[in-house]
Amino acid sequence: MIIQAFLRWVETARTSDRARAANALGRAYAQAEINGIDRRAAEMAMTFLLDDPSPKVRHSLVDALADCPTAPRAIIKALAEDQPEIAYVAISRSTVLADEDLVDIAARGTAETRALIAARSTVSRSVAAAIAEIGDEEEVLILLENPGARLTQRSLRRLAGRLGHVAAVRDQLLSRGDLPSDARQALAEKVGAALAACGLVQASIGHGRVQRVAREACDAAALALAAAAPQEELPEMIGHLREAGRLTPFLLLSAVCSGRTEFFSAAIVDLSGVPERRVRSILSGGRIHSIRALLESAGLGREVSKAFAEAVLLCQGGAGAGADGAPVSIAAELSYRIRRKPSDVSHAIAELVERLAFDEQRQIARDYALLASRQAA
Repeated sequence: MIIQAFLRWVETARTSDRARAANALGRAYAQAEINGIDRRAAEMAMTFLLDDPSPKVRHSLVDALADCPTAPRAIIKALAEDQPEIAYVAISRSTVLADEDLVDIAARGTAETRALIAARSTVSRSVAAAIAEIGDEEEVLILLENPGARLTQRSLRRLAGRLGHVAAVRDQLLSRGDLPSDARQALAEKVGAALAACGLVQASIGHGRVQRVAREACDAAALALAAAAPQEELPEMIGHLREAGRLTPFLLLSAVCSGRTEFFSAAIVDLSGVPERRVRSILSGGRIHSIRALLESAGLGREVSKAFAEAVLLCQGGAGAGADGAPVSIAAELSYRIRRKPSDVSHAIAELVERLAFDEQRQIARDYALLASRQAA
């Protein structure tokens, strides 16, 4: 009878009175066990208030219900899809919204709604995955900055692919220790692409050179990331590089010459389809003919497989020492052997090896100059 009287009164009451009454009804429902209110009748009345033309009334209702663990889920969900100031209270405070509710609200709602969900004190994996899939820059940044958001590696990969071109998102992703190596590599490539597309950079060093510098920087980043990546992440990283067209002969030869044997082995497994144990056995102790056969099964032509096989053999036994007793790099020794018998390899491969050797020499010179300046300081 009290609820029926309330509903008759609501039809003619002023907005301020309805707002106070809605709040009182919500609080009475939350304490129904104490005051003995008819919960079913109260739910009907609150459902009726969802259609109140004044947002003040609905805001008063959600403010009373938001902290109630037994609040009607359907009512809270409706309020969570209301105007932003009403939705904020429901989404940020209510615990009755299930993951499927939040995913549904995120899919149907606005960017503001998704931002509210991303800012919840705890964001489950499924809800975070939904925002990672459809969220724009702002709500994704809120999600990444939220310590209570549980992001899987799959979601992080998706974010790197969707929004890695956005500098703020990229910075947040790169600062995470749980970012997979292949996603980190994808972001490094986006940095290279952004630099290559920069008008100032192109005007400074020319379009052709900036493309080459960006490509070489991405290759160097790939090898550095591969060295730091857990072994179980290498197949994913190799797969990403292959699909992106980055698993080039230059990158593979750089890997061998720089001693990145784990990366090189994983790449040959991916490209050849030969079992990993067999690949490791050949690369670590095979002779030149078996090494060449393996490399050619990975797609390297006969004109380049000999140089690669020589590099692998040098990696197996070390390149030796120079006249001054210092160790000779694999690239430098390979370049020396090619110059002695230039007809054995193509001109392109000879240039490639020579460039690798010279790049190593330049890096040694930089390191020497840095050490000398520190000692002089």
